[in-house]
Amino acid sequence: MARGNQRDKAREAAQKKQAAQKKSHGMSGSELAKAKEVAAQKMREKQAAADAKKAGESAGKK
Repeated sequence: MARGNQRDKAREAAQKKQAAQKKSHGMSGSELAKAKEVAAQKMREKQAAADAKKAGESAGKK
């Protein structure tokens, strides 16, 4: 009978793990899209600042 109990426990653990994976981010589709857009905008700003700094350094060397 011990194996049956072990099987049940393993099944419960697998179900909990699967449920946790399904709701990993906890955001709706529109919230997730908005968060991605905000992060992308920040990266664009950082890249523009890095490009400006690089252009300033190369202009200063000439």
